[in-house]
Amino acid sequence: MLKRFLAYYKPHKNLFILDMGAAIMAAILSVLYPILTRNLLKTHIPNKDMQIVVMILAVMVGIMIFKAIFQYIRVKWGHILGVRMEADMRGDIFQHLQKLSFSYYDNVKTGHIMSRISNDLNAIAEVAHHAPEDLLISVFTIIGSFCFMFKFNSVLATVAMIPLPLFVIWGLTYGRKMKGGFRKVRKKIADINSTVENSVQGIREVKSYANEHLEIEKFEDVNTDFRLAKENMYGTMATFFSGMTFLTDFYYVVVIGTGSYLIFLGKLDIADLLVFILYINFMLNPIQRLVNFVEQFQQGATAFERFVEIMDIEPDIQDKKHAEDLQDVEGELVVNELSFKYNSSEDWILKDISLRIPKGKTIALVGESGAGKSTLVSLIPRFYQTESGSITIDGKNIMQLTQKSLRANIGIVQQSVFLFDSSIRDNIIYGKPTATDAELVEAARKANILDFINSLPQKFETLVGERGVKLSGGQKQRISIARVFLKNPPILIFDEATSSLDTESEAYIQEAMETLRKNRTTIVIAHRLSTVKNADYLYVLRNGEVIEQGTHGELMEQKDYYYSLYTTNLI
Repeated sequence: MLKRFLAYYKPHKNLFILDMGAAIMAAILSVLYPILTRNLLKTHIPNKDMQIVVMILAVMVGIMIFKAIFQYIRVKWGHILGVRMEADMRGDIFQHLQKLSFSYYDNVKTGHIMSRISNDLNAIAEVAHHAPEDLLISVFTIIGSFCFMFKFNSVLATVAMIPLPLFVIWGLTYGRKMKGGFRKVRKKIADINSTVENSVQGIREVKSYANEHLEIEKFEDVNTDFRLAKENMYGTMATFFSGMTFLTDFYYVVVIGTGSYLIFLGKLDIADLLVFILYINFMLNPIQRLVNFVEQFQQGATAFERFVEIMDIEPDIQDKKHAEDLQDVEGELVVNELSFKYNSSEDWILKDISLRIPKGKTIALVGESGAGKSTLVSLIPRFYQTESGSITIDGKNIMQLTQKSLRANIGIVQQSVFLFDSSIRDNIIYGKPTATDAELVEAARKANILDFINSLPQKFETLVGERGVKLSGGQKQRISIARVFLKNPPILIFDEATSSLDTESEAYIQEAMETLRKNRTTIVIAHRLSTVKNADYLYVLRNGEVIEQGTHGELMEQKDYYYSLYTTNLI
């Protein structure tokens, strides 16, 4: 894991060298203060060498100026180093999230993902900057100080080293406990994000059922868990810092007590004791840095573990090594003895499904809710992996095709339309980002949405709101159809695209669908009679199996399951 973390420094090695160089120089300059003070007290002031005293004071001022410069470099460029590494990690995790299969998103809350992209990566950035910097400053300052302290008085220097292991033991002991506390806190933050997201996205449902009190109660539960996790974590942190404070004060007592005894024996003078106290004072800041290092490192390590957890998840669906691109598509689609279930513990959702769609023809999948219709069409673009059987397009098994080329040749219009929180223009050209204005207008016209767009003050630049909240269901549906017109795929899937619309909106969309599916291979899932009757061929599903197939007229003549659905208005 450490190797993976260090890899993020490589693109910014010059910044890292600059930051660490400034940290080392600042540490070296800090060690010089007590030496200069000792020379003043033991030599130049007793000898009344005022010229040299002034020179030494001038050198001290110069050291102060250079330390300030190095501090500026550390604060500015050190933080920029952390921010750039954070941006790299955020880019990597976002790219990785784009690769993951639907099955991952089926089982992970969006709030948890957002927490890892924001809070966790911010903690990692702080560690990336401060951890090596604090470690270097602390090590150089402590080692440099002890080198001079041993030169001045080895006995007192040896005694001064005795408390240091106590700092290390205390830090390691409570560092582990803090790591567990921080991990729990971050999990609770993700729970809060998820709860808030659910409530905000479903605010219309909340208010329509007057269930605000239920949402408040759910939030109070996760908020209380979060509070208790933080309180426990702060209890551990308080023990950690109070112990460090005691050890720091004890350090002074040990050095002053031993120094006083050595002065009484005539083996140390007051000037050297003062210098030792100065060195101890200088070392306390690096020791505090080490304390902060332990705390930050625990937070950063926990956050990076969570980052790696996502990065280590492999997509369920991956292109095969020698997968080929799907090109020059005619559109013949064949499903052969296909079976599928979402996980090994579930029952089969689809069982031995076989069907054929000639190029340019339209078939309808018919059946009650839960029959497996939407699952079947989700397997064609390989949103999920087939368990057994095969799906071929123009005789090519989709398992041997690249996902990108496969999906580029399939257009999907779903019942629940997703629009991005942007303009109408951005949502339509999502089907073809390089589309010209003329192509954009033509796609909107074919989708029967152009007149509506032109009636808006900002026309194509009108913002649709989050998930298209500012538009009606029919308007959103027509924008999604315009998006598919721009994509211009040879294969179409309409997944109950008109099931939740009013009569007027349905008429607009039916007309747009008719235009769109001309000369394209089309699969329609529908509960509307007109859509079903206009299909070239129908497949009737029940409990994951095809139990009837034929034209509308043929199935009506059989007076079986389809006839029952049709006559009882279930389709």
